[in-house]
Amino acid sequence: QVHLVESGGGSVQAGGSLRLSCAASGFTYGLMGWFRQAPGKEREGVAAIYTGGGDAYYADSVKGRFTISQDGAKNTVYLQMNSLKPADSAMYYCVAPARLEVVAGILSLYEYDSWGQGTQVTVSS
Repeated sequence: QVHLVESGGGSVQAGGSLRLSCAASGFTYGLMGWFRQAPGKEREGVAAIYTGGGDAYYADSVKGRFTISQDGAKNTVYLQMNSLKPADSAMYYCVAPARLEVVAGILSLYEYDSWGQGTQVTVSS
């Protein structure tokens, strides 16, 4: 498994921005992503990126507001979150996949077996 360390969470008002970072130690099969979990809700795939080519994927709920990017030299991915809403409040987790081939969907929980400790994002109205 890969060791993942997130940073950058915090509290902002609605409409504000935050940038999350995730540094990876280990082999990620060239794919990393972000999930989130709000209290009482299931974990939800937010965004994923192929760190080689930069192809990015987003959940419909964050398209146009969030941007995932990567720095291959640092083995780090970022999640720029703009126009934040109270509904975005959650614990955000950086993830890396269990295998090379995506079989269930790039934002499917099934694909990922390495998780960071999480960073809290709270958006107030």
